[in-house]
Amino acid sequence: MNVLAANMEWLFTEAGESTANRIRAAAKHGLRSVEIWGWRDKDLGAIEGALRDTGVQLLSLIVEPQLNITDPAIRERYLTGVRESLNIAVQLGAPYLVVVAGDEMAGVSRTTQHDSVVDTLRGAVKILEQSGVTLLLEPLNTKVDHIGTYLWSTREGLDIVREVGSPHLKLLLDAYHALVMGEHFEEVIGEDIALIGHVQVADIPGRHEPGTGKIDWAQQLGILRGLGYTGSFGMEYMPTVETGQSLVAVTAMVNGLV
Repeated sequence: MNVLAANMEWLFTEAGESTANRIRAAAKHGLRSVEIWGWRDKDLGAIEGALRDTGVQLLSLIVEPQLNITDPAIRERYLTGVRESLNIAVQLGAPYLVVVAGDEMAGVSRTTQHDSVVDTLRGAVKILEQSGVTLLLEPLNTKVDHIGTYLWSTREGLDIVREVGSPHLKLLLDAYHALVMGEHFEEVIGEDIALIGHVQVADIPGRHEPGTGKIDWAQQLGILRGLGYTGSFGMEYMPTVETGQSLVAVTAMVNGLV
């Protein structure tokens, strides 16, 4: 069975605004792993207590502040944020920190911006070397949700991971973003499946639970399995029904039961 992680920003909102209460709700539905986005606006003590009380693992959180690492001028400020975010990941027992490249810079070549992302991430992985925490680099779609962002291409993301060349950097393949961009997994991933550390899912259109849109998830997940992916799946969608109800079909689908 695959590790399934519920996004605490969008799932179990029935439990109220408290992330800690949402974690407890996830545990009651049998989930053993959750994800959050930012950490600076959250009650970390309450989250730590909920994780401890339920035995649920926090799988990932986002490096904050989120800055444009396409710009080499912000490198040191960004690395300070990596250090701070790493401390929180260690405190909460999270094995992954999620990073994004930020916005594309006008008037600057993509080669220059690509090199800035690589150089900054090389500095970031050095900070993580003794921690057991891994960075996940996430490409985002530029057609619907993140117009103007630099890194949308799964292929370029994998190239960046390869160039950095550290076991502390993997790619986060958000299938929603990749499929919005019209990518085909077998073409953009090829033999680089080992560079992917985590996969997230949501349907198109609307970013709702898989099964509500036009994506053939049996086919898409079958391709990932055929390429050799055996890792975790994040359920990062906005449910159209009560969260627990949405999980029934999604869980079966991800585990290859339907």
